Amino acid sequence: MDIARYGGASAAAPRLAAHFARHIGAAQRDGRATAPAPSVAAIEKIIDAAFWASLRREEGYMPRISLAYLPPEQARRPLLFERPIPLAPAFLARVAPAVERAGIHLGVWDRGDELHVWGTTRTIPMYCFVLEVSSAGLLVIKHHRGEESGKYINVAVLEGDRLMMIDERASSLPDCPPLLTSLLGFDAPASWADSVNVLVQLAASMRAHGRGGALLVVPSGTTTWRESIVRPILYSVQPYFSELTDLMNNPATERHGWQEAFARAVDAVAGLTAVDGATVITDRYELLAFGAKIGRREGSSRIESVVVTEPIEGSIATTMNPSEMGGTRHFSAAQFVHDQRDAVALVASQDGHFTVFAWSPCESTVHAHRVEALLL
Repeated sequence: MDIARYGGASAAAPRLAAHFARHIGAAQRDGRATAPAPSVAAIEKIIDAAFWASLRREEGYMPRISLAYLPPEQARRPLLFERPIPLAPAFLARVAPAVERAGIHLGVWDRGDELHVWGTTRTIPMYCFVLEVSSAGLLVIKHHRGEESGKYINVAVLEGDRLMMIDERASSLPDCPPLLTSLLGFDAPASWADSVNVLVQLAASMRAHGRGGALLVVPSGTTTWRESIVRPILYSVQPYFSELTDLMNNPATERHGWQEAFARAVDAVAGLTAVDGATVITDRYELLAFGAKIGRREGSSRIESVVVTEPIEGSIATTMNPSEMGGTRHFSAAQFVHDQRDAVALVASQDGHFTVFAWSPCESTVHAHRVEALLL
């Protein structure tokens, strides 16, 4: 077993190395400081070690670790081990309990002919190669937008023998919802550091609570959305809850305190989506209702099909009945967008799948964007 190799590592490493080399090279030509580009061999070794570590158990717990490929001198205030530890599954599983909290990375760098873990860091440079162990056999490769931004961009997902490379061109497709564009993150670098996308944060929080849920985003100042909701609405909110709106309109000068208040408000709204029914907010993030039952708008036809896509290289658009995607919650969300074409519906499944429903003028139908690979 000590010489076993994970086949997914050798399949993914060349494509990932090319991705990082391309983006790091472009950033450096623009004069931006970046992390070093990882070699094919380094990526293969990191993936292999992380995969086997994910299958281990330490005192009954699955390791949840984040590995960042960079030298310690590129980290800000790193925690350095007196003796670097080998990049080996047993060692990674053993140290995992100390670094499982979000934002802590194990630093990995070359030491002679081998890779070793030199310590931990909370800050990493732009385009730093990051691998996160999400669950047993499920690895997510990311890069960072820069030291001042908390935003990571998913580059690829490895699940068992399946490699899913995120399609960078997906955000340029016609009718691509702004939420998907932000999740993909391949937009202008100048906007990265200060960008806060509320819907992205709500989507991540909805997926994290693991109970499933639906969030309907409707135009502010209108009431036509009520025509697609069964009355009475058991949990209607009056006056509208506007904490998220107020936070976005009045960012405080003390950024840490603002971020904490923003995270609490996001979790509060996302938590409401766990209640049976749908949560309704405006495009200005005002909370209107939760636990709302979706019904077909009077005079509207029953939705029979949606176009389903996934922002993964090589994926093909398919047409299916929305009930095939996950049952009542998906069907009702698709029906809502079919009837309310200026609205967007976000649906989280208990199994971790996440779908964004939006009306496509180009296709004259509801488009279902499967985005769970972007939220891991």
